[in-house]
Amino acid sequence: MTEQTIVIDHGSGYMKSGFSGWNEPQLVLPSIVNYRPCRENPGPSSARRRLGLGIDLLHPDTFSYPIQRGRVLNWEGVEQIWSFVLQKHRLIHEDTPVLVTESPLKDPMERKKTLEIMFELLDVPALLLADQMEMSLYATGFLTGMVVDSGCGLTRVQPFHLGRPIWPTGKLMEFGGQDLSDYLVKSLFKEDSKVNKLFQLQTVDAIKMTKCYVPQNLVEALDYRQNLPTGYDDSNTYVLPDGTSVELTPMQRLAPEMFFSPQVFDQERSSISQAVLDSINACDTALQPQLMSHVIACGGNTLYPGFTRRLFLELAPHYPSCTDASVWSHSKRNFSVWLGASVVAHLSTYKSEWMTRKEYDEK
Repeated sequence: MTEQTIVIDHGSGYMKSGFSGWNEPQLVLPSIVNYRPCRENPGPSSARRRLGLGIDLLHPDTFSYPIQRGRVLNWEGVEQIWSFVLQKHRLIHEDTPVLVTESPLKDPMERKKTLEIMFELLDVPALLLADQMEMSLYATGFLTGMVVDSGCGLTRVQPFHLGRPIWPTGKLMEFGGQDLSDYLVKSLFKEDSKVNKLFQLQTVDAIKMTKCYVPQNLVEALDYRQNLPTGYDDSNTYVLPDGTSVELTPMQRLAPEMFFSPQVFDQERSSISQAVLDSINACDTALQPQLMSHVIACGGNTLYPGFTRRLFLELAPHYPSCTDASVWSHSKRNFSVWLGASVVAHLSTYKSEWMTRKEYDEK
């Protein structure tokens, strides 16, 4: 491999890319494409319409996510994003191998399509497909641990021992940041609201980033906030772009509690802490203390204030004999998959897993 490798981590919400060896991706794009209407085809069909990246402000309702819940639904959109990314990075290094992270779902047809696009359409010299959960583990420097990844569309739990996943003890939940956004949209805007979808998403994203947090105890947090006089806490107020002030309810600010108490939000699924416990308990008893001492939180949802502390408080009591129980996290854990892939790109242990253009043509 050459000194430089282009690393692409394409998730449901964002695409992260950059050159290996860096401590963060150089390019972060929303995983969004739009089909702009043209005079020949003003209808909903994508045929003969112009495909663009991101959201077209002149046609804000024409955008879509080509990857949802870890599955590719629109290969044309994915190809457009990858083409744009490689064009940008190839301005610096032209003939560069590419590492693409892939969902643990690992659909054989998706793998085949990825190879086809990269080698036949984008003409990459060599390609490595790397497991996203494994990359998150390597980003911490550990080889054994419990990776807890919660992103836009999926929340996943996977234990590893000596760098290899322990099958079939992992857990996958089709739940993530987009469900949190849906809840806030429905609670903030009426169903018949004439406010366009783009405005709603921008408002909800801003509230999630600046106002939401995970309480250490839901009952106590609700009791405290519900008894505050109206207007007492300025942090409850969010000012919309048009200058209108919105008073957030306690449950809107505590919306990330959804990860820990899904039943409160009428959701029939396991909490993230229960998924971790079930996964650890399914592993060999002798390995459980080591896994408990290396619980690794990563993904954008783990950035909410209080998230990692709450996860530790819910896990530790179940293993009182494990004095080293801990939840590991770092400030760039929303980029954990990309960071791990950046390290793996040049590891000699992965040399045999690279596929060259010549090998692809032969097969």
